[in-house]
Amino acid sequence: MTDATDATDATEVTSTNSTNSTNSANSTNSTSGTSGTSGDRIDERTDGADGRMNGNTNGRVVFVTGTGTEVGKTVTTAAVTASALRAGLRVAVLKPGQTGVAPDEPGDAEEVRRLAGPAAPTEDSLTLRELARYPEPLAPDTAARRSGLPCLSAEDVAKEVAVLAERHDLVLVEGAGGLLVRYDEQGRTLADQARAVRGLGLPAEVLLVATAGLGTLNITTLTAEALDARGLPLLGVVVGAWPDSPGLADRCNLTDLPRAAGAPLLGVLPERAGLAGDFPALAVAALAPALHGRWDAAAFTAEHAAG
Repeated sequence: MTDATDATDATEVTSTNSTNSTNSANSTNSTSGTSGTSGDRIDERTDGADGRMNGNTNGRVVFVTGTGTEVGKTVTTAAVTASALRAGLRVAVLKPGQTGVAPDEPGDAEEVRRLAGPAAPTEDSLTLRELARYPEPLAPDTAARRSGLPCLSAEDVAKEVAVLAERHDLVLVEGAGGLLVRYDEQGRTLADQARAVRGLGLPAEVLLVATAGLGTLNITTLTAEALDARGLPLLGVVVGAWPDSPGLADRCNLTDLPRAAGAPLLGVLPERAGLAGDFPALAVAALAPALHGRWDAAAFTAEHAAG
């Protein structure tokens, strides 16, 4: 299910869901598909060294998860994509399991395309992938079981990430719901997908999208502990929708969220960010330098935190 705004001008991306397009995950620049997904790649540069980590010739891999559903994962993924594209990086966005979207409807990958696509300097710098699609808005394993479609394995996700990392400076993998939502009958999760990627020698990290208000500290702490127990590094936290009129809890959490996560606050996206007239510019202004933006956490916290 999507966390962002309506995808009114979306392009289709590749899907490998067996009911729709069994072999399309390896294709690029496709413009149609019965699953509502295609292999749309939007800019490729040869000088994207900024996206490499520790001398690794493969691109950086970041899994985007959230403290729940509808917290702003898709708009955050789009923002990181846009800021990286603005920095001259080649970016791939992978949605392993899309739920709650019919075959002919735009999904989260198309929303990323709509929002971040204008930041792509040429037609080959952005690649969009969707590996499986299930029509009901449920956890991927439940949605797969009810639809009679195959579940998505952590190994299949890791293999696709490895392919994308060979040709891109940054690979973003957007999960469904929170970190421990089940993707298959064995109970494997987005965390298991990230571990499988690291098992291939790729330095995968996790970016956590959180809400700003009451209740966020507990689930942020639990997610951070779950990541630590699995040996997965938490890159940082992004607030997916900063309210127009923040309350006391919102303002206090600017200080408390990094403490709960044990990781830095790397951005604050305003409410309704997906409706911005110039989304790439908004993304750069709302994300920290670690995510290729210009946002200053200390300055924002000093201005908005509770006294």
